[in-house]
Amino acid sequence: MKRRSFFKAAAIGSGALAIAPLTACTSETKQLSRENISPFDWDEMTIAGLQQLMEKGEESALSIVQKYLKRIRTIDHMLNSVIEVNPDAEQIAIQLDEERSNGKVRGPLHGIPVLIKDNIDTGDQMMTTAGSLALKGFKAENDAFIVRKLREAGAVLLGKTNLSEWANIRSTRSSSGWSGRGGQAHNPYVLDRTPCGSSSGSGIAVAANLCMIGIGTETDGSIVCPSGTNGIVGIKPTLGSWSRQGIIPISHSQDTAGPMARTLTDAAILLGALSAPHDADEATQAPDRLNITDYTPFLDPNGLKGKRIGIARQFFGFHNKVDEQLQRSLDILKEQGAELIDPVEFEGRRDWNNAEWEVLLYELKHDMNKYLSERPNAPVRSLEEIIQFNMDHASEEMPWFGQEIFLEAQQKGGLDEQIYLDALKKSKSLTQNAINKVMEENRLDAIVAPTNGPAWCIDWVNGDHYGGGSSDLAAISGYPNITVPAGLVHGLPIGLSFIGKAWSEPQLVSIAYAYEHHSKFR
Repeated sequence: MKRRSFFKAAAIGSGALAIAPLTACTSETKQLSRENISPFDWDEMTIAGLQQLMEKGEESALSIVQKYLKRIRTIDHMLNSVIEVNPDAEQIAIQLDEERSNGKVRGPLHGIPVLIKDNIDTGDQMMTTAGSLALKGFKAENDAFIVRKLREAGAVLLGKTNLSEWANIRSTRSSSGWSGRGGQAHNPYVLDRTPCGSSSGSGIAVAANLCMIGIGTETDGSIVCPSGTNGIVGIKPTLGSWSRQGIIPISHSQDTAGPMARTLTDAAILLGALSAPHDADEATQAPDRLNITDYTPFLDPNGLKGKRIGIARQFFGFHNKVDEQLQRSLDILKEQGAELIDPVEFEGRRDWNNAEWEVLLYELKHDMNKYLSERPNAPVRSLEEIIQFNMDHASEEMPWFGQEIFLEAQQKGGLDEQIYLDALKKSKSLTQNAINKVMEENRLDAIVAPTNGPAWCIDWVNGDHYGGGSSDLAAISGYPNITVPAGLVHGLPIGLSFIGKAWSEPQLVSIAYAYEHHSKFR
């Protein structure tokens, strides 16, 4: 959740990491020694590639898990992206290998290692803390619904990733990727740069090949920003595509989990595998919900031909080099047969952002209290108790920034208050009507906009220096957003976002895949 409006992995294996002191962050980077880091065999490996190795008997789920665990041990001390390794990972892999030897393969995720954000419940030996020391030691009794689906699909839960604490909803001066429990996570392209957030560790781990695929969560920007900033694909699905049961919440009207991967193909595999209705999440019961469990048929290299794409120019203009690089992306869209409608304009952005903020404060208090009240073994049972814990442990939890957002949320009343109801109606109607109107009037198949600017310097004193992006439009409306790598600006990744109406994932996957296939910016 954004609060203010390596060199890449191959270099970790083949050369030195670029790093500068926190207080410097200049164009002249200092070099960290190689520390005997050898090249990784599976840079840019895909799910299909690992499956082929297992089918041929050249690798097993166990050997794959062991290689990724070694990779984590070797380089993550520099990245700080993995907050906890699953002690059961190797045993899970052994069981999956036995199934394969007996002729049972559950699907494309069978034996595939995945890392998930540390605000998602796992009913195992791992903690679920949202990066906060207030929840240190807390182990959920049951898996979140999407974790259960992940296990059923045969994936190996490798561990949990660091994040911006409480999904970056604690302070307006927070540093993305910092948590009291996990410390500061680092961008794998240049270590003194932000990984963005709040799904910081998932973005880093996928980019640096610490896992095959990752899962993040988003309220506003928390999947797409770390995906863009770390040079990977991220999908923020339509609200209700994935169940939110068992995920530490901010806002039930905006929260969703989603896939993070190095390729759109891998992200699409994960998207379908965890898409399912769930009785415990009303949003998944929407009457117009798509009951699709396999998005790979929509991966069409010709998916741009004949498509009408709207260019959301009002989200450009925050960085001239970003605009220059994204013009190359727009040229690719045209070259592959898309008709660009340039520009398209959305009315009411200031109003919808102001309304969103009111909604988030009310829902944060309500939803957090509900989540904690349903977990009797949690060491804190309410937002009020979290606030008190942070005050009592200020030197550990608040050495750099405070909890003014928590304090503001705590002062809010219930969800029956008219201020909240008006803000919710306004935020949803403004964003949904804006997208629907623009797309219908211009007969659009998708909207494109910048995902992010180049990563800013990590700054614990002043907090994040967020440049620009476009996440709010899809986040507030609850509509889907896919970000795909769009190249580098001064050696730092940026992404291009593809946004559409509710439940338009099939169309967006097709369009975004065609762009990825022909741009090859990753």
